[in-house]
Amino acid sequence: MKDVLVIGGGIVGLSTAWQIKQQSPNLSITILEKEAGAAQHQTGNNSGVIHSGLYYKPGSLKALNCIKGYDLMLDFCRKEDIDFDLCGKVVVATNDHEVPYLETLFARGEENGLANMQWLNTEEIKEHEPYVHGVKGIYVPQTGIIDYKQVCKKLESNLQESGVLIYYNQQVRKINHMGTSSRVFTSTSEYDGKLVVNCAGLYSDKVSKMTPLKPDLKIVPFRGEYYQLKESSKHLVKNLIYPVPDPNFPFLGVHFTRMMNGRVEAGPNAVLAFAREGYTKFDINVSELLETLAWPGFQKVAMKYWKTGFGEMYRSFSKGAFTKALQNLIPDIRESDLEPGGAGVRAQACDRSGGLLDDFHILESDHFVNVCNAPSPAATSSLAIGDEIASRVIKRF
Repeated sequence: MKDVLVIGGGIVGLSTAWQIKQQSPNLSITILEKEAGAAQHQTGNNSGVIHSGLYYKPGSLKALNCIKGYDLMLDFCRKEDIDFDLCGKVVVATNDHEVPYLETLFARGEENGLANMQWLNTEEIKEHEPYVHGVKGIYVPQTGIIDYKQVCKKLESNLQESGVLIYYNQQVRKINHMGTSSRVFTSTSEYDGKLVVNCAGLYSDKVSKMTPLKPDLKIVPFRGEYYQLKESSKHLVKNLIYPVPDPNFPFLGVHFTRMMNGRVEAGPNAVLAFAREGYTKFDINVSELLETLAWPGFQKVAMKYWKTGFGEMYRSFSKGAFTKALQNLIPDIRESDLEPGGAGVRAQACDRSGGLLDDFHILESDHFVNVCNAPSPAATSSLAIGDEIASRVIKRF
């Protein structure tokens, strides 16, 4: 019998266990992860950006946890000698129509406490990024890059040293609640715990429905596909270059990201994945796809965003169309500059009415805490999310 069972070995699950152990060292904790190692999905396939908190609605869980998590992440990395680079980013309006949205973004950043942001004119944009075209821009010095797999590796070793048990290849199949404790049945074993914390990411809704809470949500998987710049073309990008987000679409748009390993990624698009772990166009899980298509909330989302969705899908199959989208920011870029990169799948919670949940969403009862929605900036925010969950968990003991 453990005090806490954490389901999910991504960065949110590991950070949650770490924060519980930091605050209450005597609690016994076990982590159950269905893969053979930590950080195999959202954490291990993201773009490695340390987000500043620029985009998020002031007062929202995303804004509060991103800004707090940013500081906690940098402190953790400094203490543990994990490399990161606060290189800053530019957000660029490519035409006059986008300038009011850029001004709104600047005001939101200030409201969220970001200091030393700078307005950039066309010439000043080029001082930061010589090949970028823009009529106006913002420089955000707080944004940086990191390898979140290295963060997870250090969290994993710290947890094991402190007595936390981590079991891999343990896919959760069923949870039985029995008075003051629960029994979690996995593909190979059974585990008893007084409190269960669900950090299952792409399968968080399915695990939630094994608990008494049963939220009326569905995780809709969106794949983000990247190209990367060839070695001969990396000079086109110095650091991080973002467009002004389309206010009618819940994703940031294609952008350029210098990574810690020296690669420069271009993307992502945002297309419906035909499997929750569908990292290529040809990864299809028929039952998962049918579940998504049958969900009333997704049907409403598809009707609302069908035009934008078809454009994203077209870019998925057309390198020329993808390149054209990138040329809005860097006109000099050519198809020949790009080679296939990786892909990630974002777990986006969608409610029955067609709302794509914009904020982190945590549901709890006496014996369960379910992290039902934790998309970007969850990696940046992970230690703050873990701290929030830890405070909820420790109250029960």
